[in-house]
Amino acid sequence: MRQIGGLVFALAVGLAVAWYAYERATDPDPGVAREREEAIVLRARDIVARTIAPGAELEIVDPLAPNRAAGKVYIYPSDGGFEVSGYYRRGEADGFHPWLMRLESDGTLVSLAVRDDDPELIERAAANPRLSAEP
Repeated sequence: MRQIGGLVFALAVGLAVAWYAYERATDPDPGVAREREEAIVLRARDIVARTIAPGAELEIVDPLAPNRAAGKVYIYPSDGGFEVSGYYRRGEADGFHPWLMRLESDGTLVSLAVRDDDPELIERAAANPRLSAEP
């Protein structure tokens, strides 16, 4: 009797795990959410490049291109949009500068905050209400 109970239990657990795996494998929502987040991060990367150093090369660290040496990065859903964080640097001699961006769900920039002591960037930030730069 004890062996039959163990066999029934094992069969029930096996079926439950198989059903869960099937549901996870056929659920399109995680894939769709991942594609949407990737599109938002690519948009954020483009905004950082155009805002910080238009026409110049930047090394950008973001959720699609993490670099543990620079620091942690994330994308987080927030208030009908997203928050994306990352780092950038202008070259090997420059240190990584952190940035935090808020975007609408369609990829429209709400705000970009950076820590950088570049005088030209600080001057542009003073003229742009969506950009804030501090040393």
